Amino acid sequence: MTVHFIGAGPGAPDLLTLRGRDLIAACPVCLYAGSLVPEAVLAHCPPGARIVNTAPLDLDAIMAEIARAHQAGEDVARLHSGDLSVWSAMGEQVRRLEALGIPFTVTPGVPSFAAAAAALGAELTLPGLAQSVVLTRTPGRASAMPESETLAAFGATGATLAIHLSIQTIARVVADLSPHYGPDCPVAVVYRASWPDQRIIRATLATIEAALSDDISRTALILVGPALAAQGFTESRLYAADYDRRYRPQSAESPWAGWTPDDE
Repeated sequence: MTVHFIGAGPGAPDLLTLRGRDLIAACPVCLYAGSLVPEAVLAHCPPGARIVNTAPLDLDAIMAEIARAHQAGEDVARLHSGDLSVWSAMGEQVRRLEALGIPFTVTPGVPSFAAAAAALGAELTLPGLAQSVVLTRTPGRASAMPESETLAAFGATGATLAIHLSIQTIARVVADLSPHYGPDCPVAVVYRASWPDQRIIRATLATIEAALSDDISRTALILVGPALAAQGFTESRLYAADYDRRYRPQSAESPWAGWTPDDE
């Protein structure tokens, strides 16, 4: 018996990996976070599968479901939205599974920041403007933030910020970031990225609060940084005509001709 943690993606049911789909289809038990995982994903469950919405359950109740499946020798598909590496609460479940000696696997999913960037048609790391993306959030009821992880600290880097779970504190986001990026810095809010009711609001730090409607109070990602609206950025050297690529040398005279990773 194995518990398969599966990232179910940002919302669109077809943004699910083939591995994730096949694992869901093979598991007689499916535990899913019903508040964010689309029901269409559950169509991959086998006939007669035990399907449990964990949204109203606490951790003890979730582990009790897994323990029941373990005793019955039934594999479990444990679905979380987005990708499991950030804000999924997988870590606390894994810790308990390890204590119980129950095996598990992890299948990654499409993260919400990637779906939001795709909706914008944007690359978040443009040459000369930003080469880093910071995934962060503001403090909330479920989790506090370490003292060193502040928006001001991240803003001082000039990186593109993908701010999760924070749309309800947009005034604080603006106040903390304006001194570092300036009031004209582009901002994009993507509400329910990849869902049928997806909405995109483009503005600046100075105008984003006024641009938001009252019904956007959750399930929205805030992206901040100059890369969001840049046109005059420098092209990378990756596809420059005179750039000798280590793995694709331009000619036999290239210093990298015949080079292999084993040469290092």
